[in-house]
Amino acid sequence: MIVKTKSYIYQHGTLGGLMQDLMEGTEKIGTLSNYGNFGLGTLEGSNGEVIFLDGIIYHADETGKINQLSGEELTPYAAVTNFESDVNYFLSNVTDDTVKNWILDQISHNLFAAVKIEGLFKNMHVRVAPKQEKPYPRFVEIARNQPEFEAEDITGTIVGFFTPGLFHGAAAAGFHLHFISDDRKFGGHVLDFQLSEGSVNLMELAEFRQHFPTENAAYLKNEIKLDEITKDIEEAE
Repeated sequence: MIVKTKSYIYQHGTLGGLMQDLMEGTEKIGTLSNYGNFGLGTLEGSNGEVIFLDGIIYHADETGKINQLSGEELTPYAAVTNFESDVNYFLSNVTDDTVKNWILDQISHNLFAAVKIEGLFKNMHVRVAPKQEKPYPRFVEIARNQPEFEAEDITGTIVGFFTPGLFHGAAAAGFHLHFISDDRKFGGHVLDFQLSEGSVNLMELAEFRQHFPTENAAYLKNEIKLDEITKDIEEAE
């Protein structure tokens, strides 16, 4: 795969911070649209699951409802890119593990990659983090009691990223995927799926651009303890 030299993933905040309890909104979610039209994230208080697709920003809340965001909502963590497929491949009748293993054979494990899967899913299993209020808990406590939803024979798009192990903590090493249905009525953070038929599109990225919430006192004062949150990330993702 030829990596586009000007391609990059732009990320505000860190997943490690979110896991530790740094859930205060520190950037308008619409600001991320200046850096990409494709991506994912959450809102202040770890409120639900955000999906950037074709330049539109969607939000799945804890009831399972999907809304389009205005862009004024605040986020503690989100990541985007301008998606241009480098690899397009058709797969049918495969599980999520089969799809992921196929992707891992196509990409470098030392680069970030954007992942877009469009098609008919025999089953889609998602979760949605419920909104939290201060004082914020550790994210893993939320994940243990978050609502989950399932749909069968649903068409839609998986949006997400592969993160190299070297950057675990800044993001989640491995795959971080969100889903939204074509009718915009179902979505969330992907737990597992079965793909009946669809196209897998991949884009390796040349740069990782990390933006920190430099004006947020909680982020500046509370050191993120990677040794403590590593297991939390693995459990929650």
